[in-house]
Amino acid sequence: GHSKVLLHRKTSLSMFTRASILLAFAGAAQAFAPGAFLPKTGVRANRAAVSVKMQEDLAVPFLERPPKLDGSYAGDIGFDPVGFSNYFDLRWLREAELKHGRVCMLGVVGFLAQEFVTPPQFDNGATPLDDFFVVPAPGLWQVFFTIGFVEAFSNNFKLTPGDMFAEGRAPGDLGFDPLGCGKNPDALARRQLVEVKNGRLAMLAFSGMLHQQLLTKQGVIEQLANFKPIM
Repeated sequence: GHSKVLLHRKTSLSMFTRASILLAFAGAAQAFAPGAFLPKTGVRANRAAVSVKMQEDLAVPFLERPPKLDGSYAGDIGFDPVGFSNYFDLRWLREAELKHGRVCMLGVVGFLAQEFVTPPQFDNGATPLDDFFVVPAPGLWQVFFTIGFVEAFSNNFKLTPGDMFAEGRAPGDLGFDPLGCGKNPDALARRQLVEVKNGRLAMLAFSGMLHQQLLTKQGVIEQLANFKPIM
């Protein structure tokens, strides 16, 4: 008798478990089935079209496009996951991006060139990164003061977001165009896009080279020729 009671309880529990699973699947299926409370076909189509259009404008599909990133700047694809454009002048942010990109493009070339070229009266370190630490202190101060001098005079000593563009200057436009690349508006737009894309790639490349030399103690070209695993 006792075994029959246990068998009955096990059977009831098994039936209850199966019923619960079926109900759970039925509820999940109902969520994907058309119902009477859904909007009409035309309304759904309009909403779908808006949704598709918004996704086409986004750099990251699951994030909302920042309102200030309207595509007016070269290379603007709406990527601002932190939301800097909501709090800072967009012109100032573009100026910073272009300057950092230009510096990193020069930095990447310098990282590679220093493995083969040594200026007179200087000694190379173990890696191009170590070259920074073998430069005498007066030489480093000269570099820092030169950078500050160029930065101040290129902006007419207007260095804050509030006054940097008071005269209507476009971000990154310092009037340096010895080859006359800006005479053709179409060519200028294409070159502006090329510059910002190459600048972004250079920022990533410079960061990668920096960390690669910190970890491997090898220059970029040296590691390609004589790879040594990190141990």
